[in-house]
Amino acid sequence: MYQLAIIPRRTPVLVAGMLSALACFGGAALAQEVGGGSKGAVTGAAGGASSEGASGTLERCDQALGTIGVVEDQNAGWYRTLQSYKLGSTVPVLRMMIQQSNCFVVVERGAAMQNMNIERQLQKSGEMREGSNFGAGQMVAADYTMSPSIQFSQNTGGVGGALAGLSRSLGALGAIAGGIKTSEASTTLLMIDNRSGVQLAAAEGTAKNTDFAGFGAAYGWAGAGGAGGYTSTPEGKIIIAAFADSYNQLVKVVRNYRAQTVKGGLGTGGALGVQGGSTPAAPRN
Repeated sequence: MYQLAIIPRRTPVLVAGMLSALACFGGAALAQEVGGGSKGAVTGAAGGASSEGASGTLERCDQALGTIGVVEDQNAGWYRTLQSYKLGSTVPVLRMMIQQSNCFVVVERGAAMQNMNIERQLQKSGEMREGSNFGAGQMVAADYTMSPSIQFSQNTGGVGGALAGLSRSLGALGAIAGGIKTSEASTTLLMIDNRSGVQLAAAEGTAKNTDFAGFGAAYGWAGAGGAGGYTSTPEGKIIIAAFADSYNQLVKVVRNYRAQTVKGGLGTGGALGVQGGSTPAAPRN
């Protein structure tokens, strides 16, 4: 049996009043608040050795230890998982974090290299103005390369398994639907010496959000369809917080760096020789 909804006679008047009020405010009612978003573990800006609005937890150096490029493996499984949840490259945030710390000078080794090469091609073609100064010999070498990777895990709080598979590692929709209370991310940063190929340092970091579903609701996030970037989604913020932890650990070890040594020199055969090799086989006990 159908029931008839009774609408108060004054409803049209109320609606008309609300529309009139919105019209009076105009665009101000829907204006964006510059800088009003929720902050994550990596915030602010960097310019040269100066930084603005950087996190107080970020490790810093009095002077730079060399130049560094950041390169991620976009064929790795973790990178494809990021894309499936509408999260892009980790490189921009990592580069800002590195520059804010003043521990390394960041050099471009990504997509902008194409634009740099275009300018040099224009110089060679003769189309540039005289004095543009794009001649050879100005590019700065990258002493080191930093390589990031992500390992995801989540605590389902008894709703599901303790460790999600890589394909479902972020668990964005499942976290909300299943009422997951804790979400974690684990990240690794590797630092390579470009001249020798030797790995100089490695650091692992973690971050935890203890109320994943509530955190998402607080910022109006409604699953993968509404996901934005690393500063606007819960899982993005957790990942960047884990990278901040990784970077802080890496800075601590490189500030006290001591080179590894191998008797006879690096790459000359090593101490663990095999029979018939250039390095004598170790005698049997």
